[in-house]
Amino acid sequence: MFDKIEELERRHQELEALLSDPAVIANQPEFRRLSREHADLTPLVETYRRYRKVLDEIKGNRELLADPDMKEMAEEELESLTEEKEHLEGEIRLLLLPKDPNDDKSVILEIRAGTGGDESALFAGDLFRMYSRFADLNRWKVEIISASESERGGFKEVIASVEGEGVYARLKYESGTHRVQRVPETEAQGRIHTSACTVAIMAEAEDVDIDINPADLKIDVYRSSGAGGQHVNTTDSAVRITHIPTGTVVACQEERSQIKNRAKAMKVLKSRILDTITQEQNARLAADRKQQVGSGDRSERIRTYNFPQGRMTDHRIGLTLYRLESIMAGDIAEIVDALRQHYQMEALQAQSEAA
Repeated sequence: MFDKIEELERRHQELEALLSDPAVIANQPEFRRLSREHADLTPLVETYRRYRKVLDEIKGNRELLADPDMKEMAEEELESLTEEKEHLEGEIRLLLLPKDPNDDKSVILEIRAGTGGDESALFAGDLFRMYSRFADLNRWKVEIISASESERGGFKEVIASVEGEGVYARLKYESGTHRVQRVPETEAQGRIHTSACTVAIMAEAEDVDIDINPADLKIDVYRSSGAGGQHVNTTDSAVRITHIPTGTVVACQEERSQIKNRAKAMKVLKSRILDTITQEQNARLAADRKQQVGSGDRSERIRTYNFPQGRMTDHRIGLTLYRLESIMAGDIAEIVDALRQHYQMEALQAQSEAA
């Protein structure tokens, strides 16, 4: 393991030299590529350097144990340093895990109302606001691509892009069925109703990820419908794109411009196709090791939001929090980080079993 790290450390030093070379700086695409590689290696290299320093300090304190005047202080230092050494070893193992190539990408967020009728649509709206506020806290940009509002509020379906650094890495475990238990405003008897929504988090596909043959596309244009101002029903600005080989259909009518709607629809289409490929790859890997780790299976009920009890439970990791109000206000960092840590630990275990 350490031979590999030292090799990566040498590459890190080589990159630092290259990034100060005027010829590389002048070549912006190459400079950006090398900068990303350098940034990816930096956490591992810095952690390893701290690890080596801790090993040197442990060695020095062990030598001090022979000095009666220094023994007590050395023992205290050794206890603290040994704990840090173990922590750093765990960090290094995590940093050596194969990186998900999509982690740095922005995402396409899709929320659909499921069982529960109007109450499900209202909850879909609540979930969209929760993710939007979490995005605001992280200084990510949220833009609605397509939305179908229900008559009593909320969404039958909403599709949005969430742009920013490392969005997919933090949100990818949100895919699945989200269940809500609460008393609807129209419920005269005060009975608790259960409804559900599905959430899909898809890495935003780039042109280098997906090569789509234009001949495989069927593109229809039509007049927008619903709220939207004077342009509605006056121009053929809405766009529907069908990817014939997969049967994937995407429609967008949020913009006044047909060109903009087409660009947004293509963004969603590419991301859905990339997501299908990723899901298939995950399923194959899971079959190989006979367990599914972080697959984001959307048929699975992943979380319950119980309003009468003010409780949120994530069923995958057994996490229960009694602060539902703040969670619905976007304070979900604790949940997101706990899920990420859980699946990293599972990946480490799978790696050690395969070794």
